Amino acid sequence: MRAFYDYTPTLPLMLGTAQYPSPAIMADAFRQSGAEIATVSLRRESSVSKDGQAFWQLVQELGVHILPNTAGCHTVKEAVTTAEMAREVFGTDWIKLEVIGHTDTLQPDVYGLVEATRILAEQGFKVFPYTTEDLVVAERLLEAGCELLMPWGSPIGSGLGLNNEYGLRSLRAHFPEVPLIIDAGLGLPSHAARAMELGMDGVLLNTAVAKAGDPVAMAQGFAKAVEAGMLAAKADPIEPRDMAAPSTPVIGKAFLT
Repeated sequence: MRAFYDYTPTLPLMLGTAQYPSPAIMADAFRQSGAEIATVSLRRESSVSKDGQAFWQLVQELGVHILPNTAGCHTVKEAVTTAEMAREVFGTDWIKLEVIGHTDTLQPDVYGLVEATRILAEQGFKVFPYTTEDLVVAERLLEAGCELLMPWGSPIGSGLGLNNEYGLRSLRAHFPEVPLIIDAGLGLPSHAARAMELGMDGVLLNTAVAKAGDPVAMAQGFAKAVEAGMLAAKADPIEPRDMAAPSTPVIGKAFLT
């Protein structure tokens, strides 16, 4: 299991905290899944309303690691300021950095992402960058101070799964020692299992669990899928082939006339 900066999770499954039918269901999803890291939105947790404070207390009671995010930020200045505020509010130098570049696809602005990463890394932040599977961008993010990468599977909230397995395999091959966490686009546990089979080091989910008909059951399903995919990757699976190959040896077969 690879470390995510200064922390090595037992199960590399991260869950978001938004869009659940109720705070109680969210908490149950976390408990039943075994997820150890929770992403939280600064806007929601900085609210002065009593509801916001109660929600934050519930998250704290889960005993999970907090990963604040800059969701909804579209500029470098906005993302950096949000990260700085999040560090004060949540007391952590972890930050899931999002700089959104396209309204419809929520695709990251990779130029702004690299610039914001450099600024935050110089301030001591441990940056978890939401990025694409682009190799050149990945190199720039690592040069800017990231120690891990969070490539998307497909657009946020789409549930489409892994749109570009070729790109993800290339990313894995080019950066064998860098932790890679799939962030965004997963819809089914099988998507998570596939990500882990490709050698990814973890997955981050929100919508697929929170908006499921039964979020708790879906969270459990994703947890089992992550574990299954991780075991498969470690087990050195066979290579696919075009031709059939008998699984039962023919040597010793009875000769019948």
